[in-house]
Amino acid sequence: MTHYGRRRMFAAGLELFTLASLACGIAPNSEVLIGARVVQGLAAALMAPQVLSILGLAYPGADRARAFTAYSLTMGFGGIGGQLIGGALIHADVAGLGWRACFLINLPVSIGALLVTRRFVPESRADGQRPLDMVGAALISAALVAIVLPLVEGRQYGWPAWTWASFGVAAVLLIEFVWWERRLASHPDRAPLVDMSLFRERAFGVGMLTTLTYFAGMASFFLVLALYLQQGRGMGALESGEIFSLLGIGFLVASMAAQALSARLGRQALAIGAVVLALGLIMFRIDAHASTLALIPAFIVDGAGMGIVMAPLTSTVLADLSPRHAGTAAGVLSSVQQVGNAVGVAVIGIVFYGAAGSARTGTGIVRAFQASIPYLVGFAIAVAVLVQLLPQHRRR
Repeated sequence: MTHYGRRRMFAAGLELFTLASLACGIAPNSEVLIGARVVQGLAAALMAPQVLSILGLAYPGADRARAFTAYSLTMGFGGIGGQLIGGALIHADVAGLGWRACFLINLPVSIGALLVTRRFVPESRADGQRPLDMVGAALISAALVAIVLPLVEGRQYGWPAWTWASFGVAAVLLIEFVWWERRLASHPDRAPLVDMSLFRERAFGVGMLTTLTYFAGMASFFLVLALYLQQGRGMGALESGEIFSLLGIGFLVASMAAQALSARLGRQALAIGAVVLALGLIMFRIDAHASTLALIPAFIVDGAGMGIVMAPLTSTVLADLSPRHAGTAAGVLSSVQQVGNAVGVAVIGIVFYGAAGSARTGTGIVRAFQASIPYLVGFAIAVAVLVQLLPQHRRR
């Protein structure tokens, strides 16, 4: 959709997100709220790929790597800081809005971002006016639904035959998607949704798999940690958000050093970050029943691991690609991040709720949190292993 203009598409997504946030904030029932949340997701899908595309085209050379690092830091702080802001809004209960304030706060923020976008973000478009690849979009969307749906619904229904059939259908759809994209690439007047030649670049192919694994672990950790703090330890929304901010301390300190560490050690900086992340998770498992004070080192260590990995990961994957691939590569990366989030939450949700059983508070939730940790450690170790396949070089 970049031939409509990247800034234009980002602004359209931002406008839709603003309206969807308003609908969430005034939703009269759960059905309207769910529908508005779906629209929020569609709006985010319009915005996210454009951000990396715009950065990739606006900043050349070493500046591009720094811009991607800033993007990663912003993503990290948004994920961590959102917990604190949301908890504070619910606790403050401004004008009796309660949870609705978490959505309505998006209105002034989004309007401000829209004004800044129109004033400072340059417009850019893809070359040519080739038709959109609607078949490719339909194939990959159907494949992702066929993967995520049984992961989300399978456990509570006892993994019936349709869940396994769905996984088989997903495999067929993915194969069909790859075949279709390669076929379109051979026609000069057609534009594939994903340029498969990008995956010949080892940094990109391995980087996508590493990104998928990292975001699967991070999103699922945020889920089970929030459940553990609020349902397992009985914390309120504000108290839970405040302790989440300890992750931000570790993230901030580590991310400031991550760029220099990456320049010196290359891919091994990411591996070190993944090992530190795994260590923080193990500390959580050991101290799960301890006092809140005893958990502080685990939060800081875990946040440090996130900062070391996340800050240079995007620039490692995208910085060396040709600008002509910026749009496609950014779209794939953004999609992989979201797929990682969805798959990670679905997989760890199976483990967590399976261990919790009928318990929804207290020691049952703590036990479920501890049961989830080895799988989260597995995600972190997988990141450390995958980065060994990245090209060994030191960014200048």
